[in-house]
Amino acid sequence: MSLAASTKAIFLDRDGVLNEALVRDGKPFSPMTVAEVVVPPDVPGALSRFRQNGFRLIMVTNQPNIARGSQSRESVYAINRYLADILQLQATEVCEHDEADHCDCRKPKPGMLLRAAERDRIALAESFMIGDRWRDIEAGRRAGCRSILIGNGYGEKLQSTPDAVVATLGDAADWILAQTCQRKNNMKTLDQLKVRIFADGADKKGMLEVYRNPHIRGFTTNPTLMRKAGVADYEAFARDILSVIPDRSISFEVFADDFDEMERQARRIAPWGKLVSVKIPITNTKRESSIPLVRKLSQDGIALNVTAMFTLQQVQDVVDAVKGGAPCFVSVFAGRIADTGRDPVPLMAEAVKRLKEAPNTELIWASPRELLNIFQADDIGCHVITVTNDILKKLSLTGKDMDDYSLETVKMFYDDGQAAKYTL
Repeated sequence: MSLAASTKAIFLDRDGVLNEALVRDGKPFSPMTVAEVVVPPDVPGALSRFRQNGFRLIMVTNQPNIARGSQSRESVYAINRYLADILQLQATEVCEHDEADHCDCRKPKPGMLLRAAERDRIALAESFMIGDRWRDIEAGRRAGCRSILIGNGYGEKLQSTPDAVVATLGDAADWILAQTCQRKNNMKTLDQLKVRIFADGADKKGMLEVYRNPHIRGFTTNPTLMRKAGVADYEAFARDILSVIPDRSISFEVFADDFDEMERQARRIAPWGKLVSVKIPITNTKRESSIPLVRKLSQDGIALNVTAMFTLQQVQDVVDAVKGGAPCFVSVFAGRIADTGRDPVPLMAEAVKRLKEAPNTELIWASPRELLNIFQADDIGCHVITVTNDILKKLSLTGKDMDDYSLETVKMFYDDGQAAKYTL
């Protein structure tokens, strides 16, 4: 069983953040030996405040001097160890490559942050990247973190806008801790969420019960859910549901594997209701892309829900195919991505950005695993999240007082121990 990301982190560039960069002709350079390392006076205190607030401290540093042969690997790592020791850093990520190496770790690529996130179960949406150059800010953005620039970036052109620009690491700590405090104290209620909640199911009784919940704005079904619910006649079930739930978006999926038959089924399903979307899987079982069919149906005015997507390339393919066509949901299975040990938040955040190319599209966060996913989806601007009954039952816990919840848990343990009549 996979574990959800639960740790928040501060990713810190080395030179210019943890230690002073050696600036010559307006350009920053790394110290060559430990003796040249100068730690600004406010750095230890800022890092201590981060630790006290539950952040994991991770150095992420480009060190191309190793690849260029201008500094020994031993010297670079001696400096890293020195800083990690005196500043009590929990982890260090180093890129030893130069631009020509085309690695996946040299900032602005997010490889170092993503590796640390996978290893340490870091929630990137709750984390921050602090740097003094554009590469740091862009790496943080690509990883799905908020980014803070110290200084003016040495006059370099920024590829993306930092969330804050500050003068020192101490100032960065002030800004970050103010943000996290505000987030903690201003947790949104369900009524304040912009993300729309759709219920995932195919049991009529359960769907009608959920339908009475004003927070449920739509429904999604699929052949698997229908089979589990004992549905024998697909069309009869769909028309029955639409007669009692006429004013909510509902998606019905094709169940063929041949694209011609998929198209026939899609054209039969589409007229069943004004709010019906036809679900088309991104591929068939032979790994053949359904993009040509998606393009054809969308341009013919059929509202779609393209489903079972796991990659940004699939998202981009759908965006390109339906641009200018009928309304289309883009359903990315974030929960199943999390099941593989990967944090889905950065991918989903990037998907939101890509969907802006096609205003007729909306992103669905599919297969969530916990109530927190609803708030994560809302934070990144996701349009829709599908929820199952087990998560729906937890909606009443939203904003619950943690001290009260702690006491309830203690009472549960006590009551169960008494009911079992345990003795020692």
